[in-house]
Amino acid sequence: MANGRLARAGRESKPIPISTLFVMGLILVLVAATAPSRLLLTITLRNGGELVFAAPIEPDERFTLYYVHSVDQAAVWETHSIDARGNIYVEEERCVMFGAGMGHRPGHGTLTARDGRQVIEGIHELVNPFVLRVGSAGVNHTITLRGQRIRLSSVIPGRAVVISCEPVGLLGSVRRRATCNWRSTND
Repeated sequence: MANGRLARAGRESKPIPISTLFVMGLILVLVAATAPSRLLLTITLRNGGELVFAAPIEPDERFTLYYVHSVDQAAVWETHSIDARGNIYVEEERCVMFGAGMGHRPGHGTLTARDGRQVIEGIHELVNPFVLRVGSAGVNHTITLRGQRIRLSSVIPGRAVVISCEPVGLLGSVRRRATCNWRSTND
């Protein structure tokens, strides 16, 4: 080492300028912050894309879509899962009785009974993303995630929404949270 610098192959190396180190550090931070690192369950209006709800969700975590069937007035629960890439699958459907347009079909899970309800379990059908026309208060479209109820029929009845899951980086999560206009409906 000569004069405080490393000697390499017969020549001295020059120190890296502070500005170069700063730019390299900034690039690393931006790459880390924007690289997909989490999943975000989102509900957006189909026309216009306005964000209605967003929440972080883990791979293999489940959420439930509840509603009252409009023809038969029977309660229906659909359980959905998320994979590591953000794909949404319907896993199970539960109801007291199958309404019009519903029911078990070959290759669509296994029909069983549980707690006085008909259950189709083991469906694992890809539905990502899916469109839902939110019904009136009587239909009571409600999403339950980690025990929190999101009563879509109370907030946006008659509107079509897109339910999807997207991989986002830290900055994407912050931006989505900042633009989310959701009001809690856990009453």
